[in-house]
Amino acid sequence: MSEIALRIDGMGRRGEGVAHHAGRALFVPGTLPGEEVRASGEGERLTLAAMERASPDRIAPFCKHYGRCGGCQLQHWREEPYRAWKAALVAESLAQRGIAVAAPEIVDAHGAGRRRVSLHVRRKGSDVTAGYMAPRSHDLLDIDRCPILEPALAPAFDIGRAIGGRLGDCDVALTATLTGLDASVKAGRKLFEKEHAHLASLVTELRLARLSVNGEVIATAVQPRVAVGRAEVALPPGGFLQATALGEETLARLVVEDVGRAKSVADLFCGIGPFTIRLAGRAKVEAHDSDRAAIAALAAAAKSTAGLKPLTATVRDLFREPLVPNEMKHLEAVVFDPPRAGAEAQARQLARSQVKTVVAVSCDAGTFARDAEILVKGGYALQRLTAVDQFKWSSHVEIVALFAR
Repeated sequence: MSEIALRIDGMGRRGEGVAHHAGRALFVPGTLPGEEVRASGEGERLTLAAMERASPDRIAPFCKHYGRCGGCQLQHWREEPYRAWKAALVAESLAQRGIAVAAPEIVDAHGAGRRRVSLHVRRKGSDVTAGYMAPRSHDLLDIDRCPILEPALAPAFDIGRAIGGRLGDCDVALTATLTGLDASVKAGRKLFEKEHAHLASLVTELRLARLSVNGEVIATAVQPRVAVGRAEVALPPGGFLQATALGEETLARLVVEDVGRAKSVADLFCGIGPFTIRLAGRAKVEAHDSDRAAIAALAAAAKSTAGLKPLTATVRDLFREPLVPNEMKHLEAVVFDPPRAGAEAQARQLARSQVKTVVAVSCDAGTFARDAEILVKGGYALQRLTAVDQFKWSSHVEIVALFAR
């Protein structure tokens, strides 16, 4: 397609400007509602070629890599309309399921920045590149620093290049913990036993807490630990954490507030227990997750933390084996925080139960709305809805919702 003139009518769910031309919707990344642009390309997703008339809501991005990097999408948008759009994503998803709500409050939870990062690393001869992919591309952009990361991750890209120099092509996930950086590497090839000592030296050279490759711990200088409420949890290799420390604290605060005075609670898809530990300060908690390492870490942390109510942590695949009503008869509240796919099977069982309070946490507005519809049709009322923005300058949003019978 040659260049065409477009007026941007709105903002799409992926953070791309939406225009209409010849009876179809076209998406132009990097544009804002009200702008007049020229765009080119094939298909429905085009490339901005020229800005004819900019929006007054356009601001200068703060990252020098912005636009060439496929990470952030919305650094060019003023804060107020950006926040309103992100809150509207949640309300619109619910409206499509027949649940009418006002756009929720949105809480900024970027805090000190993201405490985990995943890098692509590629080696060609003696040249090693580490960074993020370019937008809609498999071209790797070499990065020196990323300003949305917390300060402890400032050396992340140098660390990625050093690991790639030894391993070749790989993906490197780094997590900032209380005891240092935890590196979990997915290598593009199988490791030989004789390589382990050579790789283990990287822990000292790069000042890592731990290095794991393809799920195997290569060396540990100090056990990576993270603060979870009043506890410290030993983080399993590749273990999941909320993107920012403030994000976790904010989500947990909302969950605890919504659970209220309930004395018997189930925390489903609990991970290492960011909600479990905090809830156990005031209630008896049953925690379930399919991740064995996470459950073991949670159980160990609970055992060594004073002042908690009784807490059990059990391995259970809640997609295949959700809690059923008979197992929930004694519960006053249930919390669930599933992966992006949502918790449809569990929501259907909750809809058949008599649990008074359900608190749903989600990282995907679409699957959240589907699960919310199931609960509402099962007799629950949506009483409170909050959006949490820990993935700033992106289209991702976290949701915490209180449902009550």
